[in-house]
This record gives sequence, C-alpha cells and structure tokens, in this order.
Amino acid sequence: MSPETAKSQETKAKLLQGALRVLTEQGIAATSGRTVAAAAGVNQALVFYHFGSVDELLAAACRYGAEQAVSRYRDRLATVASLTELLAVGREIHEQERAGGHVALLGQLLAGAQTHAALGPAAAAGLNLWITEIEHVLRRVLTATPLAEFTDPAGLARAVAATFVGIELYEGVDAHGAHTALDALEQLGALVAALDELGPVATRAVRLHLRRTRRR
Repeated sequence: MSPETAKSQETKAKLLQGALRVLTEQGIAATSGRTVAAAAGVNQALVFYHFGSVDELLAAACRYGAEQAVSRYRDRLATVASLTELLAVGREIHEQERAGGHVALLGQLLAGAQTHAALGPAAAAGLNLWITEIEHVLRRVLTATPLAEFTDPAGLARAVAATFVGIELYEGVDAHGAHTALDALEQLGALVAALDELGPVATRAVRLHLRRTRRR
C-alpha cells in the first residue's frame, strides 16, 4: 500500500469516527461538514473530497459503526448454545452498547433516516448485519428442538432484532419499562428451554399439537 493510499484511508476512518462521535454527542441536527471535520481533526473540504456530501458520509458512518459493533460480538455469538443464552447475550450487548453511547447513536440514526434519504438504506444495511448473526445462532440452536420445523429463523431473527431496537429506544423514555421487557424476554427463553427437557413422549405431543395448530 502506498503512503498516499494509507493516508487517504486514515483520513476516511477519522471522518467516519468523527461523524459517529458527533451523532452520539450532539445529535443529528448538529451534524454538519464543519462539526464532523472538527471532531475528526481534519479540514472540512476533506468531507466532500472523500464522500461527496454529508449525507453520504453519514450513510458510510452508519455502515461502518454497525460493522464495528457486530465484529465486537461475533465470536461471543458463535458460542451461544440455546435460545435462553441468546437472549441473555442480547441483554449483555444491550447494556454494553448503552454504556458506550451506541444506543443513543442508534436513536439518532433512525431519527435522521426520516429526513436524510441516504440514511434509511444504510441503517437497514447495518441492522441486517445483526440480523444475519442472529439468524446463524437461531438456525444452530433450534435445530434439535421441537420448534425447529415450526419456526422461520430468518423471520424470527428480524423479530428479535426489531424487539431489541424497540427496547433500546423505549429505554430513553422509560428505563424501568425497558428493563421489564428484557426480563420478559428472558422468561420466554426459559419457557422455550423447558421444551428441551421434555421426554420423547411429551416432545411428540408438543410437535403434534403444533402441527394441528399450523393446519388451522
């Protein structure tokens, strides 16, 4: 890699990190080429040189932030062995992301998507990174359970991701309610885990009941 290319990549990384920092600390309304350049410690003209517009920079920062976040937890998610554990890990991730300011960032990105056209697809792409990881876990942990033939891992992964996004945003106005919702999810996971402990006769009965319900 040439020194010029390395310098260019370093500057782009500074701008992406600066955009995320401004979004988190000042909000979407205060995010501009000037504020991002100041946070990145570079000339404002470099925002437009590397990204063309502030909206394109924000879209790239959204994808960059999601990639960084998912990479932090990919190894941990790969070790999850049950739905109960997945929900518990989801709660751990929620707490860590909230402490790091990333929940506030998500709120700003979703709010910005209403007025910044490029942010909508970028936010969706970022969420899809999480959905893909969750789907991998669900396919693995549900395979040996009575629920395997009655669940759609792809749809369920989206439901799980949407639930956690909703809880993260809800926490901003009702922290106790969000905590209660997380408790309820863990209770649901415990109920599903109980199915794994059923004997073969009871397991067949559960499958039969689910098949009948699905045909209705």
